[in-house]
Amino acid sequence: MELLSKAKSHGGSVEVYQHLSAETKTNMRFSAFVPPQAKTKKVPILYWLSGLTCTEENFMAKAGAQAWAAEHGLLVIAPDTSPRGANLPGESDSWDFGLGAGFYVNATQEPWSRHYRMYDYVTRELPAVVQEKLPGRSDRMGIFGHSMGGHGALVIGFREEDRYQSISAFAPICAPSLCPWGVKAFTNYLGPDRETWKAYDAHHLVTQVKQRRAVLIDQGTEDKFLKEQLMPEKLKGPGVEIRMQEGYDHSYYFISTFLRDHFAHHAKVLCT
Repeated sequence: MELLSKAKSHGGSVEVYQHLSAETKTNMRFSAFVPPQAKTKKVPILYWLSGLTCTEENFMAKAGAQAWAAEHGLLVIAPDTSPRGANLPGESDSWDFGLGAGFYVNATQEPWSRHYRMYDYVTRELPAVVQEKLPGRSDRMGIFGHSMGGHGALVIGFREEDRYQSISAFAPICAPSLCPWGVKAFTNYLGPDRETWKAYDAHHLVTQVKQRRAVLIDQGTEDKFLKEQLMPEKLKGPGVEIRMQEGYDHSYYFISTFLRDHFAHHAKVLCT
C-alpha cells in the first residue's frame, strides 16, 4: 500500500492511499481521516460510500467531516466509487454507469464481472487492508453514504449485520430495482433476472433484517432526484428513521448541514 498524500487536520490527518486490489484487479484509492485519539489506541471505523461520479476525494474535501470525526475519535475511510484503469469498452460512455458508478455490487455479467466487484472490495478486501495498516478496531465498524453510496451503505448494513453495528445515509437510492439508475446498473452488472437484483436492493433487504437497529436517513425535499430515483417511501422497516429536510437538495451543502447528527448517531453505538 502506497501513501499518496498526508495533511494535518483537526489534530489528526487526512491521508490518501493506493493499493493493488485482488478484487478489482486494478489500483484502488481510498482516503482516511485518522483522528488524534488514534495516536494512543485503536479507534472505531466509520466507512463512507460516495455517490455517482465521485472519487475517494469528494467527502473528505467537501463535507467537513474531520471536525466531527475528531470530536468522537472515529477513523473515517472513504473508498473510490468504482475500479479505474480497467479500460473496459463503454465504461466511460455515461455518467451513471461504469466509471464512478460501481453501485457497490459484485458484477456477474461480462465484461464487468472481471473488475466491478465493489461489494467484496468494500466489505472484505478494504477492511483487511485498513485493519492491517491503520489503527482501526475491527469489532467496531459503522457505514454510511450518499445517493448511490447511501444505497451501498444500506445494502451492506442490512446484509452484514454482524460486522457493521451502525448505519445511516443521505438521500439514498432506496429501491434501485424500481428506478432508472438502478435498472440500468443492475441490468448491465447483474443481468436481466430481477430475482438476482434483490440481493442488492435495500427496500427488499430491510424486510429480512434480524436485528432491530436504528437507521438514520436524511432526505431533502427539494432534491431533484427524489421522486424518480430515490423513492424513500419504499423503505419501511423496523428502526428506520427518515427525516425529510425542508428545502434541501442533493448536494454537499445538504450533507454538511446534517453531518454532525450522523456522526453522533454512529458514535452512540461505536464509541460506547
